Amino acid sequence: MFLTSLFSLSPLLLLLALLPSTPAQDHPSFSFNNFKAPSPNLTLDGIAEFTPSGLLALTNGTRQRTGHAFYPTPFLFKPSPNSTASSFSTSFIFSIIPEYPTLSGHGIAFVVAPAPHLPGALPSQWLGLFNGTNNGNSTNHVVAVELDTITSSEFQDINDNHVGIDINGLKSDVPHPAGYYSSNGRFQNLSLISGKAMQVWVEYDGGKKEMNVTMARVRSPKPSTPLLTLSKDLSPFLNQNMYVGFSSSTGSVTTSHYILAWSFKMNNGLADGFDFSQLPKLPRIGPKKVSRFLTIGLPLICLVLVSGVVSGVVYYVGRKRKFAEVLEDWELDYGPHRFKYKDLYIATKGFREKGLLGSGGFGRVYRGILPTSKIEVAVKRVSHESRQGMKEFVAEIVSIGRMRHRNLVQLLGYCRRKGELLLVYDYMPSGSLDKLLYDQPSCTLNWQQRFRVIRGVAAGLFYLHEGWEQIVIHRDVKASNVLLDGELNGRLGDFGLARLYDHGTDPQTTHVVGTLGYLAPEHTRTGKATTSTDVYAFGAFLLEVVCGRRPIEPRAAAEDLVLVDWVFSFWSRGEVLRTVDPKLGSEYVVEEVELVLKLGLLCSHSEPVARPNMRQVVEYLEGDIPLPELKLMGISAAGLMFAHREGFDDFALSYPSSMDKAFTHSYSVAESQLSGGR
Repeated sequence: MFLTSLFSLSPLLLLLALLPSTPAQDHPSFSFNNFKAPSPNLTLDGIAEFTPSGLLALTNGTRQRTGHAFYPTPFLFKPSPNSTASSFSTSFIFSIIPEYPTLSGHGIAFVVAPAPHLPGALPSQWLGLFNGTNNGNSTNHVVAVELDTITSSEFQDINDNHVGIDINGLKSDVPHPAGYYSSNGRFQNLSLISGKAMQVWVEYDGGKKEMNVTMARVRSPKPSTPLLTLSKDLSPFLNQNMYVGFSSSTGSVTTSHYILAWSFKMNNGLADGFDFSQLPKLPRIGPKKVSRFLTIGLPLICLVLVSGVVSGVVYYVGRKRKFAEVLEDWELDYGPHRFKYKDLYIATKGFREKGLLGSGGFGRVYRGILPTSKIEVAVKRVSHESRQGMKEFVAEIVSIGRMRHRNLVQLLGYCRRKGELLLVYDYMPSGSLDKLLYDQPSCTLNWQQRFRVIRGVAAGLFYLHEGWEQIVIHRDVKASNVLLDGELNGRLGDFGLARLYDHGTDPQTTHVVGTLGYLAPEHTRTGKATTSTDVYAFGAFLLEVVCGRRPIEPRAAAEDLVLVDWVFSFWSRGEVLRTVDPKLGSEYVVEEVELVLKLGLLCSHSEPVARPNMRQVVEYLEGDIPLPELKLMGISAAGLMFAHREGFDDFALSYPSSMDKAFTHSYSVAESQLSGGR
């Protein structure tokens, strides 16, 4: 009987004899760069196993199973049962590879537990940690960091891709979407089921009673800002001796959970880092592609090759033809100013109507974004056919492109293709001035904005006439060619008709080009454009901006047809302020308005010698010199008529035949209303 009792107690005695052989460690550490043979000393249960490549596989794709891996020796987390928990640190590299890219079978958890096993734990949403009976029990003495890939409403999960700190249950004390904070403080999301390796750091400071969890992509430095922080004393939840390890489980969707490397340290600082060169390789995601080359017959291969060659040739020829350009030897000197048609085609998305900014007698203008530099531009398409003097014209365009002034729209370059010329300008986001004067009555420019535009255009025109290495005659100064930038500053644009000549010489141009209402009387008689004809057009522009009327109103009464004559008639009666745009109301500076109206009349004088030059115009507008009395300049009711009605009528009859039809276009009064700016 005694012997029988002795033998029945022998297993218990044997167990008691073995307990001292595994004492708790108070200052230990360990580090695994991989789990290759000989297999490391870890306690595995469930379906956990070591793979030949050196991975710790907690699960292997089997449904509804759990897997655990614990370090076999307990650690001394508290010097005595009632003392404060010590600091500890761990780091591990993991990967979760689901069977399907967008579906996962639950996640993985780092665990601090009272034993190297979790009896009664269930798979699926329980992560192999708890079950429906013990979840949340204070007697569990389990602290875990979960990497969860399923939203479980019963645990109040925040989403299906989160990290959380769990104490005795799966309702996380501190959850956060998976990811990390970059050096500039911005949160970067990480997908736990991406199949990629990621590193996690878990650190508990026993002095501060604070736990931090941080994660990042593998081989990336540890972020300075933790992903989540739990300020709580873990002492009440931890036994004196505890085990550390991992737990995972699968659900109805098969998923493989891997640990690639693991390090742990008690008390003395951070856990060791890893030698990334020794990390094991993850298994291939998806089946290996099998080549079917041998299953394809030679005739089919030949057919495909021939079809491909034919299609390639057709595509190449068609593309070359589609983007064909005119390029002559003399243009090689203008390389930086010559744009490729292909780039402009891509920039404007095929010159589609949606990007059309405007159109007129000289072409259509499209908005675009250059594919390489991403600069916004406006591209004007002008028909040139077989225009004589194209070499000289392009030379002038390139020369104008070298001008720099804040009140000029920058001409960036050109492109020639078949029967058209394309001019490329800086894009002005606020559009042309005439659209704000006439087409948008709900959006009215106030007087301060109009006066600033006037002074800006005057400064730009003065630069063209006197401030550059050559004299530039714009030949088409008008409201539709004044563009506004984002701050509504006026910029003179559209240099398609501009001509250059050296200082001290006379211009040789004899073609009548421009827009009716802005053409000086002597220009219509001689065809010769000068700086003085630009001043005349600027005078019409001044009156247009103040009065809100076009230089020629074909639907107006005969006496009101020409804006200059209409303003002159009011000035002669001493009622010039009655010509101010009604949309301005009384919100304007009387002295500035009178100055601009009188200057507009002076610039529109029928005699070129009576007009001021642009240097004087700028000085008048800036208040540097006083404007002379108009009567002293020969402008009175009994004096000169501005529009020279007789000359105007003669020109209106002969105008179509007086234009250079090779490039510019013939204009009528109706066409002048359509002549849009860039």
